[in-house]
Amino acid sequence: MRTTHFFLFFAGVLFFSSCVSLKQHTGVQQDLKNAQQEIELLKQSNVRLETANREFESTNKNLSDRNKDLNSRVEEALYNLNVQRQRNAGLEIDMQNLNRQLDILKTGSTSEIEMLLEELQVARHDLNQREERLLEAERELQERNTRLIELQEILAQKEQAVTELKDKVMQALTGFADEGLTVFEKNGKVFVSMEEKLLFKTGRWDVDPNGQMALRDLSNVLAENPDISIMVEGHTDDVPMRGSGDVKDNWDLSVMRATAVTKILTQNAQLHPERIIAAGRSEYLPLIPEKSPEARQMNRRTEIILTPRLDELFQILEAN
Repeated sequence: MRTTHFFLFFAGVLFFSSCVSLKQHTGVQQDLKNAQQEIELLKQSNVRLETANREFESTNKNLSDRNKDLNSRVEEALYNLNVQRQRNAGLEIDMQNLNRQLDILKTGSTSEIEMLLEELQVARHDLNQREERLLEAERELQERNTRLIELQEILAQKEQAVTELKDKVMQALTGFADEGLTVFEKNGKVFVSMEEKLLFKTGRWDVDPNGQMALRDLSNVLAENPDISIMVEGHTDDVPMRGSGDVKDNWDLSVMRATAVTKILTQNAQLHPERIIAAGRSEYLPLIPEKSPEARQMNRRTEIILTPRLDELFQILEAN
């Protein structure tokens, strides 16, 4: 009898343990499924962000082309103005000749004088029309010159703002200069490049305490400059990563690192999240294409790209 009770008790324990393990297994599978869905959403968001960045670069190129076209139009208008003035001088000479002919024909017949007067009126009408076109060309040239000056002044202000921003960032991050951090200016943008060793352990995406300090110092500078757009890009080397958890490859790792950096920057309440874009570049935008350990170390980085907004420039171009 005791043996039977013991057997029933032991079977009940096994059944209860199996139920608990099954529930735990089901929960882990659901968590894994949720993480995979979140990573897929991040990948899709990364594609959209890359498209937006390419569109911005295309817009920036269009601005340069429009500026060149504006200069070309001004030169063309100046040339046309000189040609018009030369024609006007020729008409003045023609008018003088007609007046002399009129004086000569005053002693002639009435029909000859009337014919000469008609020619004179036609010449004066033509001259008036040419003078009106000349004045219109001068007004248009003045307007274009004004817009060109405004455009050049705003471009100079933007360049000065970028230089000042770079200086502020370098000053704020001076203490991290020897720890894998560089700040430089390129194509009208400020690049803050942080090597992997400053922010992350190998294969990880949680930011080290020292890296968090650097990012908080940077966020203070960015909060004080609200007219700057911010792009956070994660980069890896070309060594394949084969994970089994949330991060399975270099795409996942670059996205997760960019997101981790963005979240620390936006802990500053004065830095509004809508100013920031987080993107993963994986291994496909290396600084150095070589396969050496040194090159791969340089390629494992996070770049924070600061770009001045161009609203004023767009308004001037739209006015054209």
